[in-house]
Amino acid sequence: MTSDSENRIAAVIPALNEAATIQRVIAGVRQYATAIVVDDGSTDETAKLARDSGAIVESHVTNRGYEAALRTGLESACKLGFQYAITIDADGQHEPAIIKSFHDKILDDYDLVIGYRDRMQRFGEVVFSIVGRILWGIKDPMCGVKAYSAHCLQNVISKSEFDSIGTKYAVEAVRRGYKFAQLPVSTHRRTDSPRFGSGMRVNLRILKALKTLILSRSSS
Repeated sequence: MTSDSENRIAAVIPALNEAATIQRVIAGVRQYATAIVVDDGSTDETAKLARDSGAIVESHVTNRGYEAALRTGLESACKLGFQYAITIDADGQHEPAIIKSFHDKILDDYDLVIGYRDRMQRFGEVVFSIVGRILWGIKDPMCGVKAYSAHCLQNVISKSEFDSIGTKYAVEAVRRGYKFAQLPVSTHRRTDSPRFGSGMRVNLRILKALKTLILSRSSS
């Protein structure tokens, strides 16, 4: 991509203790977009390695959670004047090259592009996906790769805080009638602990987040 394209697109990367993968992810991202890493209170060298790799780094002094990190990064992209923001995980599960296909798709007059994965790790995610298809037409609301136009973001980022596991902005955009598309996303298996944990506790967290999202009202 050209430097002009890079200046228009921000890749927002929430990160917590991702020193093992953050440099590789940023190196891939910078071929297509400007990387904005949100260091969510990491205790390793995530922030330093991200800066050394050429990313813009926003830091939380303490761990505030994925939802808050996502919001910080998306708000930063808007404030810095990017026309589009694409979220991608810091753990290396996604190939950064997918940014190009998401960018190309959003330029086809879409306000939102949502990824859907080739595999889901947990029972709660499968339930979330089924409900997401029925209620909002979203195949995989929990996929970490989503692209937003700045106009869409400025209208869906609210001050309300609840744990939706990174899904509330996309759902809010769909509720408001923004035009959206969906693209397949291949994933690599993690070799370390998953970001949201594992076992019954994380499945209950996912189902609780789904319930809260369903009961929440559009702020339009």
